[in-house]
Amino acid sequence: MIGAKIKELRNELGISQAELAKRISVSQQTIGSWETNRSEPNLDALKKLASIFNTSVDYIIGNSKKRHYYDLTKKDEIDIAEQAEQIIEGIQTSADVNFYGEPATKEQMESMRDIIETGLRINKEKAKKKFTPKKYRDNGAKGGD
Repeated sequence: MIGAKIKELRNELGISQAELAKRISVSQQTIGSWETNRSEPNLDALKKLASIFNTSVDYIIGNSKKRHYYDLTKKDEIDIAEQAEQIIEGIQTSADVNFYGEPATKEQMESMRDIIETGLRINKEKAKKKFTPKKYRDNGAKGGD
């Protein structure tokens, strides 16, 4: 489990085993043994890996499905979709808000919904980053559910 996650994160970052080994001061063979689950990194190495991969120790060891403390939950996604729908309904029913000069097509409204949802997601993540207490951000709790 841990090995697959380390390999996945390393590949996402686009670095070799040798480069990762150099960054955390271990041998390439050590990285290989972690990735094949022949051994596991100690806590110090896990913290270094979490820092390099910009995630939490919990995410690497499989205790959390969330990669970052500010990742959106399923509930967040549902709330965002509902908010976007309310905004779209407001646009469709308001004569004062007409971006197209004529009634919008289905495709135009779908594009508008996508744009609104993207903006809402960005704002929600920024709010989580800003308002999440530090005790939940640090020491491996970044990825806590």
